[in-house]
Amino acid sequence: MSVGTVAALTLALLRRPALWPVVVRQAHRLAARGWWRRVPFVPLPDATYAGFRALTQYGDAEREPDVADVLVWLEWCREMERGA
Repeated sequence: MSVGTVAALTLALLRRPALWPVVVRQAHRLAARGWWRRVPFVPLPDATYAGFRALTQYGDAEREPDVADVLVWLEWCREMERGA
């Protein structure tokens, strides 16, 4: 994920504090092993997993996720955690 996408997503999430706990839980669940040893020092998913998810969603393994899509996914995760 590019720095620009991470920045745009961070700004969007700053306006949605209800999603902060979800972000922390999902980052913990999806972070690549040893993420703290690699630049950027952010708990991003493994590149293979991210490519697979991009391929299944957008039809292109190299495409970055839309910020709106990530927010919808996080809302979905929050609802699933609630047992809705």
